[in-house]
Amino acid sequence: MKKLLVATLLMVAPIAAQACAPTDFTIQDVKVSAVGSGVGTRLSVKGKLVNNCSAAAAAQVRVDAKDGTGNVLASKAGWPAGTTNLSPGQSVDFDLGRMLHYQTDMQSYSLTVVDVRAW
Repeated sequence: MKKLLVATLLMVAPIAAQACAPTDFTIQDVKVSAVGSGVGTRLSVKGKLVNNCSAAAAAQVRVDAKDGTGNVLASKAGWPAGTTNLSPGQSVDFDLGRMLHYQTDMQSYSLTVVDVRAW
């Protein structure tokens, strides 16, 4: 039984040591715009997600749309790379705007890495 426990710990320890955190990812080159007009207006929230971790992983990004006073009007989260792990230093371009319904009182937007997972 002790040998099984030791063997399990030896296999799990390297995985735990390489775990990535949300702070290991950066979001760069964010561009927000409203595309179209009237009822057909949609939001475009483009950016680049970069893995700065020493291990391959994927990150979940949350976009918050805020009004002029900073109140959050809408919030959605998505996985820019889907279930694909990004290698260390690798990046992926994304557009999370389609997840939000455009509102005329949306004045500012924030993007945050909220979760990290190795698939």
